[in-house]
Parts: sequence; C-alpha cells; structure tokens
Amino acid sequence: MAYTIEFEPVGRRGPGPEGGTLLDAARALGVDLASVCGGGGTCARCKVRVVAGAVTPVTAREAGLLAAAELAQGYRLACLAAPLGDCRVYVPPESLTALQRTQVEGLEVPARVRPAVSARVVRLAPPTLDDLRADDERLCAALPRGARLPDVEAARHATLVLRELGWQVRVTLRGREVVHVAAVDAPWLGLAVDMGTTKLAGYLVDLATGRTLAARGAMNPQIAYGEDIIARMMAANQGPDAARRMQALLTDAVGQLAAEACAATGARPAEIVDAVVVGNTAMHHLFLRLPVGPLMTAPYVPAVRAPVDVKARDVGLPLAPGANVHLLPNIAGYVGADHVAMLLATGMAEPAGSALAIDIGTNTEMCLAHEGRLTSLSCASGPAFEGAHISCGMRAAPGAIERVRIVDGRVEFKTIGDGPPVGLCGSGLLDAVAHLRYAGLLDRLGRLAGPGVRPAPEGGAAEFVIADEARSGGGRAITVTQHDIQELLLAKGAIRCGIDTLLQEAGITAGGLDRVIIAGAFGTYIDVENALAIGLLPAVAPDRVAQVGNAAGTGARLALVSRARRRQARDLALRVRYLELARAPRFARNLAAALTL
Repeated sequence: MAYTIEFEPVGRRGPGPEGGTLLDAARALGVDLASVCGGGGTCARCKVRVVAGAVTPVTAREAGLLAAAELAQGYRLACLAAPLGDCRVYVPPESLTALQRTQVEGLEVPARVRPAVSARVVRLAPPTLDDLRADDERLCAALPRGARLPDVEAARHATLVLRELGWQVRVTLRGREVVHVAAVDAPWLGLAVDMGTTKLAGYLVDLATGRTLAARGAMNPQIAYGEDIIARMMAANQGPDAARRMQALLTDAVGQLAAEACAATGARPAEIVDAVVVGNTAMHHLFLRLPVGPLMTAPYVPAVRAPVDVKARDVGLPLAPGANVHLLPNIAGYVGADHVAMLLATGMAEPAGSALAIDIGTNTEMCLAHEGRLTSLSCASGPAFEGAHISCGMRAAPGAIERVRIVDGRVEFKTIGDGPPVGLCGSGLLDAVAHLRYAGLLDRLGRLAGPGVRPAPEGGAAEFVIADEARSGGGRAITVTQHDIQELLLAKGAIRCGIDTLLQEAGITAGGLDRVIIAGAFGTYIDVENALAIGLLPAVAPDRVAQVGNAAGTGARLALVSRARRRQARDLALRVRYLELARAPRFARNLAAALTL
C-alpha cells in the first residue's frame, strides 16, 4: 500500500512507492536526499527526522550510526526506514545534495501564526429594487467597522466574484482594507522570497497554518548583466528604461517561482494574498526601481532603509488583485533586508553568550552579538565560491566535484549526482585546498609545490590534477591551479578579515565565541573542519559551528506569517550598529594576515 509522505521544508508531498523506504519516496518526489552509499545504509548521509506518522522500528545499523539523542528526537536513516502510514518528515540541510541546498533549504523556526492579513467569511443579501447599495457598501457593512474597499483592482474583482459565488465569500483584509474576495474554500496563500545576487528562493505558505506548501529556486536572471552586484547597478543606472528592464528581470523570475510553487499544490498565483521579499540593499533597490547611483559611490547611502509596503501589481507581480508585498528594512548600503531576515531566523536578537553569524555569498554579511550589542559589516568575498574565475570552476550542478580528499597521495572525490566529473564547485575547491595543505603541497602563503604538482600546459603556473582526462566527463583534466588557490585566498581573506575586525572591535578572541552560525548556500555545504583548517572560520571547536542553510528565506517566511516578527525585524534593523570594514583601524593588517593559510 502506498502512503502519502510530506517532506519539510522543501514543500514536496505525494505518495511513496509501495513497499519502499523514505529514501525511495524522496527520489520519487524529487527531494534530493544525499546518499553517498546509494541507499546501502553505510554513509549515514540520508538522515531525516520523522515529525508525524509511524515508520518501521530502528534497525541495528541505525543504532550504530546515529547518536542516542538523535534517535530520541525521531531521526532516522531514510534508506532504512519505511513508512507504516502517512508521514511528515523534516529534512535537515546537511541531508540534501548540493544542487537543492543551494536554492531553498533552511531552518524551521516556530512562530505564532498571525499574518498581516486576516480572513472573514460573509454571506450577503443580493441587491434588490428595495436595496440599491453598491457592492462596496454591501460588502463592507458585513465586515468589522471601518472596513473599506479603496483598491480599484480589488473592487473590480470583488464585483464579479460576489455574483459568481452567490454572495457567500471569504474576504481577506489587510488591517481595514479589503484586498481580496474569493470562494470560502479557496487556498489562502502567502509568498516569501529571498532574492540573492546569484539565486532566488521562493516559498509558498498556507497563511492559516504557517506551513510551507512548496519551495522553488532559480538562478537570478540579472546574472546576464554581471556576476557582481556593482555591474548590475551600473546597468540599471543607465536610465529609466534600463532600471525597468532590471526590475522586470527580477519580477518575472519571482512570478515564475510563484507559478511553479502554485502548480505543485494545485493553486494559482492569484490566490496569493500577501508576500514578503528580502534581499541585499542593491537587490532591494533594483526590485523597487529605486535609484542605485548613491549605493555605488561613497558614503554608499541607501535611498530607503525603513520597511516598505507596495502593491504587488505595482512591481509587476501577478498575485491577488489587492495583494501587498512587504520588504523588510535595510541596515546600510551593503547590509540589507536579507541580513535582517537572517538575524531574525537565527535568534541573534537575544543570543545566549557571544555569537557570530555569517551569511557567505558573493557579498558576505556578518554580525557579532556580544554583551547585548549587535554589530554588522559586509565584505566583498567575490564569486570564487560559486566557481567563477576558477580554471575548472562551475556552479553546484550535476557533475560538479563537491568533495575532495587526498589520502596517501591518492585523490578521492565525489560529484553532485555521482556522475563523471565535469568541473569543480566551491565546496570542492575548498576541500582541495585544505587537503593540499594537509599533504604538504601548499605552504602558508598558498604556493603549490611538491610530488604530483605539475607545470600547467604551455609553461603556465603550477597545477594539481584532481581528475585526469580518463576520469573526466568532459575529456579534459580537472585541476586546481596556482591562480585558483589565490582566488580562494582572496575570498577567504575578505571574510576572515571581517571576522577578525568584529572580534577586535568587541575586545574578544575567537575563544570567547559560544556559537558560530554559517548561513547561505555555500556556507551550508562546506566541510567545517576544512574551513577551520584553512582559516576561513575563526579557531573554535567544530561542535560550536552550526550550518543553517538559507536563513534569509526562513526569516522571510517568519515575517510572512507573523506580524510580531515584522515588528521584531524593524527593531533589529534599528538596533544593529553598522561597521564600515575599510575604515576599521586594523583593516589593512587584518587583510594581509587573512591572505595566508
């Protein structure tokens, strides 16, 4: 018998194969669970937590691979647990393959569900010759006192729907404003979006329960105008038409995410009655078509810092007729609403002890919480972690080498999808550099030399072969070059410089940190011990490091389902002290020190 399995937070739900395991169900529903051993129960990478429903008893193999505390919390290996009925399963970030993890996964944080919109079911008497009230009067009279229907699009829609549905409808209100009228049993949906420089993540949420129904990710189409945000702002700054073009690229892509998420649940984008969008300050301004010129020149002042509410249709999103889009506040020119959302999701407002939260990306933002103070900064870490400017670099896609080890001079690697290697993604590059260092093939300055190191073709710089031509899927050797190592050192150095500057400003050392939180697509999938070994992260015990996935997306979802969380986000943005990294007294010295291994 086939049972219905629901996977959170990726928003996939459907029947699993009859007689199959949770891993079989994940494969059938397109949930990319990691399974290095192919489902043999030996790698322990397909770990999930059974939230609701019954599964087969814990096997002896699971008892040996999972900690007692994990088993007590409901964690199982998906390849060894079979459903005994309908189940709801939570997939932690580390159990997803890199392709999906780079897009949508993140924390599940509880919140009291009280969204910015509310719903009322009303039954109205139809107009008669004795009752000639207009539709807006008739509707608002049945709602709480002060209700109004000022939005022309919502009014146009309401007039048609009231008659189609026989004058019994569900009304969605934002405060006292009617924003949508629909069938009583129609889906009541919200949309949360994280607009990253490289990728977009969208979450379709049931506003009645707060549950994520579907999640979808996509590349940011603005990437055609440049990998870095400066190039895109320069493109948008060419004039009104250019700004509209850059906005349309974003809104069209977000609209497509919404359509795909709705299609997965049998809903329509027109049933989305509220939305929350987060992104860095530049993405925020491009989305709203605000002037970006001031963000490109000192002192890098944003046009708008406060939270923004705008009609969805005014930014080109085809949601419910009167639906609003809420954008969380920015902090500074290069620390935006996505950072606020990350702080919201990770509990940085009231941390126990001292905590450092880092959202690693093309632009990396970080915040130190110490003695009740929150201090944030940003650093230009560049696109090396996305595979850009790397000789064999590529994004985290099928065929990308995502894991590298050098054991007794022998190179071992794993690719996304387990197919032949075609390139090297960011996590694979980090692993390769760490293991080259372990093997004594890299000195402290990142110079490559020793057994197995060869000159590049045509007398170029030195390189180390990860996969030769015979093992490569593309017919060419996949290597790490001296140039690649320097690119990684530059990215790593920018991030570590920011971390050290925050610690020095607070007067503490890495040993004083109780927690280090790593967010972002790349940060979720790095090997923590390797990151510590090359100095990307400060010297803390590995068990103090938590990888939390797309925390900005989680923060957006929290703000979508909770008015209190929106207020908290506003207060957080005002509370954070922004530090301009380049103006820090020891910036140059910290950067120089951070450019070593």
